[in-house]
Amino acid sequence: MRLTDIVKPESIKVPLESTEKQAAIFELAQVLVEHTGIADGAVLRDAIWQRELTRTTGIGYGIAIPHGKCQGVDQLHMAIGRASEPIPFAAIDGKPVELIFLLASPIDQTGPHIQALASISRMLTDEKVREAIRLAEDSAALYKFIQEYEAASTAR
Repeated sequence: MRLTDIVKPESIKVPLESTEKQAAIFELAQVLVEHTGIADGAVLRDAIWQRELTRTTGIGYGIAIPHGKCQGVDQLHMAIGRASEPIPFAAIDGKPVELIFLLASPIDQTGPHIQALASISRMLTDEKVREAIRLAEDSAALYKFIQEYEAASTAR
């Protein structure tokens, strides 16, 4: 799965305005509502937050991948945010989070959701990739980096 198939430049926010976990998640959910046609932001926020309450999506290395499935989402969508300051996130390594990849999925589509989680994780296992994303000047630069990363990965 190509991440550029599920994220659009306008769904990337660099930097995030929020400085705490729930607010950052809700800020990215609102980005999706504004740019994807998801009609009910409250339902989306609730689905993602309820999932977060079951177990942290802070996977370590300054990264979180909050996600949720709910009614009113037509297809898999992703928003990406980079915090201006690290956010306490109760991540599994105990470190704060700077990069947040938020996924919203239809209730009945598990396959694409799992594929997206795997693609994000695969991309972010490389420390140089994480650093390049952290150094992206703005949303357009971050999107361009992901495009270039995917093109290079496909060429291999």
